[in-house]
Amino acid sequence: MGAVADAIAAEIELLNVSDKRPGLAQLAIHLAMSVDDPDNATVQANAARELRAVMEDLRELAPPPPELDRVDELAQRREDGLVRARRA
Repeated sequence: MGAVADAIAAEIELLNVSDKRPGLAQLAIHLAMSVDDPDNATVQANAARELRAVMEDLRELAPPPPELDRVDELAQRREDGLVRARRA
């Protein structure tokens, strides 16, 4: 695969949506492969436009990132401070 297809595949994996809409995920990868193909600029432009739309749909399906409550946030800030203090 090319650079765009690799990046799209990695994003789909990160979003964890390929189980929810496997056809849409495969369509995104196929469109990305068309964008990577340098033979036809018109095909690349059309594929890029469609790829943006498909990826928007996939991003909407992604579960929201876990929200930290106040205690988790304070613990994370404390840990970050301890790591910085160890490095100093």
